[in-house]
Amino acid sequence: MTDTALEAVLRRDRAVVTAALVVIAVLAWAYVLWLAAHMVLPGSPLPDGAGSDMSGVDMSNMGRMDMGATVAPGFRAWVPADFAFIFTMWAVMMVGMMTPSVAPMLLLYAGVARKARAAGRPIASTGWFFAGYLSVWVVFSIVATGAQWLLARFALLDTSMTTDSAILGGFVLIAAGLYQWTAMKGVCLRQCQAPIAFLASHGGFRSAPLGALRLGVNHGAYCLGCCWALMALLFVGGVMNVLWIAGIAILVLLEKTVPTGQLIPRVSGASMAAIGTWLVFRAL
Repeated sequence: MTDTALEAVLRRDRAVVTAALVVIAVLAWAYVLWLAAHMVLPGSPLPDGAGSDMSGVDMSNMGRMDMGATVAPGFRAWVPADFAFIFTMWAVMMVGMMTPSVAPMLLLYAGVARKARAAGRPIASTGWFFAGYLSVWVVFSIVATGAQWLLARFALLDTSMTTDSAILGGFVLIAAGLYQWTAMKGVCLRQCQAPIAFLASHGGFRSAPLGALRLGVNHGAYCLGCCWALMALLFVGGVMNVLWIAGIAILVLLEKTVPTGQLIPRVSGASMAAIGTWLVFRAL
């Protein structure tokens, strides 16, 4: 490649990163939409007439029914393939939801990387930082899979993977709403809202890939601290409710990119707590 062609590519690096992020987000959302239209989730009630076919029932629990087993009748146990499938669903969903909100940070990284290469002091590629960021949400997906299994085991989710307990849903909303007002939420959100301040407080960019990976993990940890309670709301509105997923993703994006400080989290938090309180009192 000639020097002129290389310079042209470097000038377009932000466009390349933007295009890559769009493709990643679109593919992730396409997968989520496909799942919402076609998937039968493990732990869903068995169809009518399935009682005559015991192949889908967890026989290991049958002998423990007289010992206080809490697995609801008509719900089959998960097998290892179910755990892998649900983990993949959560991981892809997190990529689709979180990629738009981390885009400003990645574009800043790409722009600095171009200038650093031009100055003869190259830093690790944007991909390493992004991989570190996504690894945090992969770990979160493991935890979310475990939470979904636990809720399904105790028959607290319906066929759309929405909690069918108004009291539980109300308390989740109240907890998420209150978290929106906490100091922890504020600290994490400020790190997400100000990429330059985040970099300055963590020693700047890294030239080694492993260093960039760790920097991405640090940024992802702040993002997780900012958003984990909002992700718990997926169990309230439906893990496969596309409109609900999109609504939470938009709220995350607005919190991180609209320069209103704590206003959006606190307004949304107060609304969540109010709705949750109403749900609880209505169910009592």
